[in-house]
Amino acid sequence: MKLLLIEDDQQLVKSLKPVLKKAGYAVELADNGVDGQFLGEEEPFDVIVLDLGLPGKPGLEVLSNWRDQGLTMPVLILTARDSWHERVDGLKAGADDYLGKPFYTEELLARLEALIRRKFGHADNQLKHCGVTLDANRQAVMNLKGESLELTGIEFRLLHYLMMNAGRVVSKTELSEHVYEESQLKDSNVIEVYINRLRHYLGKEFIETRRGQGYRLQEK
Repeated sequence: MKLLLIEDDQQLVKSLKPVLKKAGYAVELADNGVDGQFLGEEEPFDVIVLDLGLPGKPGLEVLSNWRDQGLTMPVLILTARDSWHERVDGLKAGADDYLGKPFYTEELLARLEALIRRKFGHADNQLKHCGVTLDANRQAVMNLKGESLELTGIEFRLLHYLMMNAGRVVSKTELSEHVYEESQLKDSNVIEVYINRLRHYLGKEFIETRRGQGYRLQEK
């Protein structure tokens, strides 16, 4: 899953980015409201963490502009402004959740997971499809033989996105946009390599290739 963190506190960013990456997110950064709004408009993020007190353009204005354009990605407001009326203003502007500073990273991760589950219509943090179970907390998958296999970061993000979108064809371009960070290689041939690794773990038939279209999980 791809996450945009818009935060000007560089110490917080330095401590938070590795935690988010370890949790399985491909993380993009912006340190001001102008760049943050632009990235949110240009790239398909699965969830956005947005500070309110940003230089260049306030977070509430950024959020309102996204919603005015019809952009519906989940947004969690992260800010030191934790009075009740400011929470109300954020929610009215289109925020999906609100977390005040200081905060525990475990709570932030749990709230992000809940937002993503809601976006894709899943109630459980364990995704199941055709006898395969993906545990998002452990970034591990259990195959049909009952074997638990640890996944690399890219393997996890790739399988996570496919299982969140079970039932539809996902193109290589869409997969690369949600699996890689902007600075990483997005060659479609690399996607094929990781797809083949997942097939080795889960069976060749688990991920179907739709020629000229992309991939989809096998039908139940």
